[in-house]
Amino acid sequence: MRNCVSRDVLDLLASKWVCLVMGALPNGPMRFGVLRRRLDGITQKMLTRTLRDLERAGLVDRQVFPTTPPQVEYSLTPLGQDLVVLMEAFRVWAEKHGEEISEARERYDARAAEPVRALNAR
Repeated sequence: MRNCVSRDVLDLLASKWVCLVMGALPNGPMRFGVLRRRLDGITQKMLTRTLRDLERAGLVDRQVFPTTPPQVEYSLTPLGQDLVVLMEAFRVWAEKHGEEISEARERYDARAAEPVRALNAR
């Protein structure tokens, strides 16, 4: 169903950057710059968009401190902490089975590279 709530949530959670941001926050609040350095390869624009999406979904809290320049910290909400438990299980599964998946991909790629043979060819 196109308008299914779970589909909308899964669309959010399927993002690589959402998974990595969520995985970086379980140990407590983190400032934007620290988070960006920890997530090697993410652009400032993508991190900003990802954090806004997570804040909008109620998974991340944004706290602004009245300093010059303003300091901003991001932390998980209780809902986000609940999700991180599931994501951690997924990460453990991926690490446990990563080699099997790599081997399966290699077998598939090898078969796909073979020339196509006619059914009645001998």
